Amino acid sequence: MIGALPRAVSRNTKTRDYDSVVATTTATGTRTIGRLWQDAVERNPAGTAYLVEEDGWRTVSWAEAGQAVDELAHGLLALGVRKGDAFGILASTRLEWVLFDFALALIGAVTAPIYMNSSAKDAAYVVEHSDAVGVLCEDESQREKLDGLTLEHVLTFANLDELRARGREHARESPQALARAAGDIAEDDLYTYIYTSGTTGPPKACMILHRNYCTMVDEVRHVDDFTLAGDVMLLFLPLAHNFGRCMTLLGARMGFTIAFCPDPYAVAEALPAVRPTVFPSVPRIFEKVHAGVTTKFGEAKGPKRALIEWALRVGRRASELRQAGERLPRGLAVQHRLADRLVYAKVKDRLGGRLRIGVSGGAPLAKEIIEFFHTIDILILEGYGLTECTTGATINRPSRYRFGTVGPALPDVELRIADDGEVLIKSGTNFAGYFKDDAATQEVLPGDGWLRSGDVGHLDEEGFLTITDRKKDILVTAGGKNVAPQNLENALKLHPLVSQALVVGDRRPYVAALITLAEGVSREQAEPDVARIVEEVNSDLSRFEQIKRFAILPRDFSAEEGEVTPTLKLKRRVCQEHFAAEIEALYS
Repeated sequence: MIGALPRAVSRNTKTRDYDSVVATTTATGTRTIGRLWQDAVERNPAGTAYLVEEDGWRTVSWAEAGQAVDELAHGLLALGVRKGDAFGILASTRLEWVLFDFALALIGAVTAPIYMNSSAKDAAYVVEHSDAVGVLCEDESQREKLDGLTLEHVLTFANLDELRARGREHARESPQALARAAGDIAEDDLYTYIYTSGTTGPPKACMILHRNYCTMVDEVRHVDDFTLAGDVMLLFLPLAHNFGRCMTLLGARMGFTIAFCPDPYAVAEALPAVRPTVFPSVPRIFEKVHAGVTTKFGEAKGPKRALIEWALRVGRRASELRQAGERLPRGLAVQHRLADRLVYAKVKDRLGGRLRIGVSGGAPLAKEIIEFFHTIDILILEGYGLTECTTGATINRPSRYRFGTVGPALPDVELRIADDGEVLIKSGTNFAGYFKDDAATQEVLPGDGWLRSGDVGHLDEEGFLTITDRKKDILVTAGGKNVAPQNLENALKLHPLVSQALVVGDRRPYVAALITLAEGVSREQAEPDVARIVEEVNSDLSRFEQIKRFAILPRDFSAEEGEVTPTLKLKRRVCQEHFAAEIEALYS
């Protein structure tokens, strides 16, 4: 309940079914998230860990953050939260999210993240499926999504000062309690669930161990110049997603500064204020910057237009040489510096003016866009991974990149291409399985050490991976969100008016649908009813899953046209080819 914090609750510890997936060690290891955090605080207590916008950008030192985490951890122990207990976080990308996550990790509790824009139904599913004993909500509007659920602890950010005060009292009464709790955690203990969409049915909970994420950040740490101790990173990515979560852990491991931007729509204002050196993003942000810059360039006239065209020619020649690993000739280097000062710098200023690298993940970014940015002297590195391998498996390097690929494997990651083209991954980052779903676990981890990615690709002679297709029937929007189209299609087809539905949105900014009508139904008469049907389907969905636009097709999908299999399943690629114009119109 909200208000005064509840007293500790006595109960039996739940038996976790991940014990059947991974044998938990009894020896205390150093590869735990709690140890990673404590090392970060001890390494540079006076250094700047975080930047938070509060009438300007306030700095938070590692020592200040460390004290907050310790007090929160003691407060959780005072509430009776213990090792193995799941605890949800329903909030945007804020400092409080990260500090609470590290506090849970210090006592061995299991974080169950929930997307900020989740519907009440989806939020309740995560809470109930994870057997959470409590949830931290950002505010009252988020807490209201949990109305009707029975939980031991429901907190909001407004309660955190009280929780910290209670933690200080607990530390005075039991000064060794936190050390004992942290010392009881082994590297093969569960650190977090991360929920990921499946092709059908509800989301699956990936079980990520402490050593999985410790291994992940160490692999990234060994990529030369990817992140440096003095870097400043602007982070707007949702922390319920593995990409954003990995960046918070990498920051602690490397000691760089993270500036939080809770509102993705405020990124354009935050970039010149924070002036990041590293900017991880989903493709949509880079696509919007690219669209704005190319439009601006196209509007230029006269001498200004000639200057831009000259600068782009210089940039393309420089890019070609750099991609080949060659140094720029002296004359070209002089021209490139001049083009930078006169043209490129104006675009760089939109990104803060001192960006070393942009990192794109979560969905594919068009090669043409990456090449354009490189032409104006902005390097964007694309990588590839999935939640089941704890974020990343490959990444292009600052000193070794090949546009159009997702880079070579991270250190200590092995890749193999199966006979059917599926990308297989072997690594210490491979997850422990899906919580409460042994059958699904067996499909992706059959016991030979290789994770089945569900993606189709090929490796070139230098080990660069190119992803060409997706075996699993999942849409990945331009914002990096996974959407299972069959769930939406089945919901639409529940209405007698609808014959078939094809949901699209892969690499697109939002989800849309092609809808066919039952025999004898007029398109003109049906349109208001179809709009109502779509609205009803959207009402139970999170925002990123909602169908933003739809088109009613003039005919049904048919086997005669090669659009339907003998078992009446849609051939997605064929349908999308036949109705490409209608799909493009949905995004015009």
